[in-house]
Amino acid sequence: MAHDMYPQERPLLTPELMIRAYGAGIFPMSEGAEDPQVFWVDPKHRGVFPLERFHISRSLRRRINRGGYSVHINRDFAGVVECCAGRTQTWINAELSACYMALRAQGLAHSVEIWDADGLAGAVFGITLGAAFFGESMFSRRSDGSKLALAHLVHRLRAGGFTLFDTQFVTQHLASLGAVEIPRADYRAQLGDALVLRADFLALPQDAPLER
Repeated sequence: MAHDMYPQERPLLTPELMIRAYGAGIFPMSEGAEDPQVFWVDPKHRGVFPLERFHISRSLRRRINRGGYSVHINRDFAGVVECCAGRTQTWINAELSACYMALRAQGLAHSVEIWDADGLAGAVFGITLGAAFFGESMFSRRSDGSKLALAHLVHRLRAGGFTLFDTQFVTQHLASLGAVEIPRADYRAQLGDALVLRADFLALPQDAPLER
C-alpha cells in the first residue's frame, strides 16, 4: 500500500506530539520492538470502519450469543499493549508503549478486553479525540478473541456518539468485518468533522453484555 513516511532520526515522542499528529491525520510507527527509531505515516488511502457497516457474521453472532466471556474496559491496558508489542511482527517499540501508557493516564487511550475463565482472551486498544477513535492494535489468545473485542468496541463507539473509527490500514481480516479504504482527502474531511464533536467512550451501551 502506498503511503508517505517521514523518518525521525532521534524520536522524541510525547503524548502531546502524538495528539497533534493524530489531529493532523498522521501517526507514528516503528520497524519493530527493538528498533528505537520512529517514522511518521500519512497513507494515501486510509483504513476506516464505517460504524453502520460493521459485519457480524453468523458464526460470530452465535459466539456472542453463546457467552462464556466478559467484556472489560481498561482492566489491564498495560497488559494489552504488552501483548500487542510482544508479537513476532510488531511496529510498537518501547517509546510508543510509553506514550500509550501516558495517554491512558490522561484518559485518551482505551482498551476493550475479552476475558474468560482462563484470563485475557483478546483485546483491541486505541486513542480517542473528539468523536474519532484511532485503532492501534489488537490480539487474540483464543479463537475469536479479537473479533469479539472489535464487535464490542464498535457497539461502544456507536453508543458513545463516535463518527470515525480509523484503522490506519485495511487487512484481509478487517475487510471481512467491513473495513474499507478511503482517499486521504476524504479521510481528512471525516477527521475534521469528528474532531469538533464530543463523544463519550465510557458511555455504557444499554444492550451490551456486562462491561466494567
